[in-house]
Amino acid sequence: MSEDDRLRVGVITGSTRTDRFGPIPAHWIAEQARSRGDLHVDPIDLLEADLPTTMPGDDESVPAPASVQALAPRLAAADAFIVVTPVYNRGYPASLKNAIDWYLQEWNAKPVGFVAYGGMSGGSYAVEQLRLVFNEVHATTIRNTVSFINFWECFDDQGNPTDPESVNSAAKGFLDQLTWWADALRAARSRRPYTA
Repeated sequence: MSEDDRLRVGVITGSTRTDRFGPIPAHWIAEQARSRGDLHVDPIDLLEADLPTTMPGDDESVPAPASVQALAPRLAAADAFIVVTPVYNRGYPASLKNAIDWYLQEWNAKPVGFVAYGGMSGGSYAVEQLRLVFNEVHATTIRNTVSFINFWECFDDQGNPTDPESVNSAAKGFLDQLTWWADALRAARSRRPYTA
């Protein structure tokens, strides 16, 4: 498969907290995606993106802040997204909602999958809420999710899964589903532009 034919997947690290765990599962799922050969992975760390939390009013003549403009083409180029999220107080991080809200067309008619982590819930509360939010920006969330229950036990000190057979199998099914939707929606967008 040529580089031009590969599906482009943005892997978004949603937490910006100090001492966050998110980069570990984000790196792991990015490597799983790269190993397939049919995906081009763009790691997007919201801490590095440094999006402002104060949004402008409805005056479209005011240009977006530089950090918002810098991330926009990367999101627009993606055919799919993997959102890596913790659960905070039965919800998802404010940094992730802020990133979603700065954009619209960049999410339209594209699939979103979730890699979540938490305590006993494995981040499921965050995922269920994010499904509603992404629906509002006309994205399609896939059913399969990779969840890390009691995440502090799931990776060793080198960032490798402690149960690689199980999580790598879960990643395969997750990525198979994500790429099916990414391929189908990319073909649909090429035939007829999506209008929200």
